Amino acid sequence: MPEGDTVWRTARTLHAALAGKTVLAFESSLPAVAATSRRVVGQKVEAVEARGKHLLVRFAGGAVLHTHLGMRGSWRLYRRTGAGRVSLPRARAAIETSDVVAVCALATVVEMLSAAQASAHPALARLGPDLLGPAFDAAAARRRLRERGELEIGVALMDQTSLAGIGNVYKSEVLFLCGVSPLARVRDLDDGTIDRLVAKAGELLRRNLGPGPRRTTSALSPLRHWVYRRSRRPCRKCGTGIERTVQGEQARSTYFCPTCQP
Repeated sequence: MPEGDTVWRTARTLHAALAGKTVLAFESSLPAVAATSRRVVGQKVEAVEARGKHLLVRFAGGAVLHTHLGMRGSWRLYRRTGAGRVSLPRARAAIETSDVVAVCALATVVEMLSAAQASAHPALARLGPDLLGPAFDAAAARRRLRERGELEIGVALMDQTSLAGIGNVYKSEVLFLCGVSPLARVRDLDDGTIDRLVAKAGELLRRNLGPGPRRTTSALSPLRHWVYRRSRRPCRKCGTGIERTVQGEQARSTYFCPTCQP
């Protein structure tokens, strides 16, 4: 599943390509979404923004296209060629302007909302503070994590209602860099540790907003990650074999060093 930095970069790219332009055509392979085309055709795209792992396309008429990419979804841009409309029958959503077509494929969630529906949307309203948001509130993130005291920290960090934007890669990397066991219960961690985890997560996400592959190590390192997907390979700090465990109801993989993260 894309992490917060990926969704943020996608939103930035789409905003640069679509904002201020008039929608010439809107298509969707989903009947309920296709039926809303009249709400956006002829309207200008006002903005494209990321909210955690959710992406919102806002139109001048008040409509909001909400997508969540899930494990396999993506947004792609194509140059519009010729005078005719582009036919994309399998696209979950396709927004066509005078020069580009933005295509959403294989997304888990695609729905057209009113502005009021977007403001009150259960999944969006439940989101914790967005690590990449301009108004990120670290104290609120700590409070929300504290409310999940019985959870293992490796699970709590992935809970988007605690704080939004962390995925499987950052979860493992942040815990390693802060020397915290993913199996530790939130209730057993002091406020300083919680704050360090939140700060490190934000730092890594912001570091990867530019072009190029995601990296949590230094720019000079031959490896991009410290522990992620390095099961049974030696820890780059102490040489101990990296271990893998699964956590939470979704059995998500977590990689950690048992020596550096006691």
